[in-house]
Amino acid sequence: MGKPVPQERNAYPYLRDITTRWMDNDVYGHVNNVIYYSWFDTVVNGWLLEQDVLDFERSPAVGLVVDTHCSYFSSIAFPDLVRAGLRVASLGNSSVRYEVGLFANDNTEASAQGHFVHVYVDRVTRRPVALPESLRRALESIRFTDH
Repeated sequence: MGKPVPQERNAYPYLRDITTRWMDNDVYGHVNNVIYYSWFDTVVNGWLLEQDVLDFERSPAVGLVVDTHCSYFSSIAFPDLVRAGLRVASLGNSSVRYEVGLFANDNTEASAQGHFVHVYVDRVTRRPVALPESLRRALESIRFTDH
């Protein structure tokens, strides 16, 4: 596996703007790494809500994060605007791997990028379940293909 290279913004079919906050910066003058994972969570769950496939209070199936990763290429700092790009890299029976690119302001090359894997489980038993069909259809609409 080679060294990650930053993706271009147009490689992500969905974009969501996220504003940085003063408190996001750390003592080194840039956004602390933990905030990047919060942005991953924000873009994924914001998209799911917009698609009307997430009801975090009543859905019988819930997505649990089982894997995350982030590669950092350039700093983001308050008061930058973050454009978070989202795509689906793979779909399993009960899992989905999202890929997220974070772009500072109008930059077209990712400042950071990574992935986020949800496994869908029964809300009560916590056993894996098949992705609901409405969710699968929505996920297919932002599925990444390299052809």
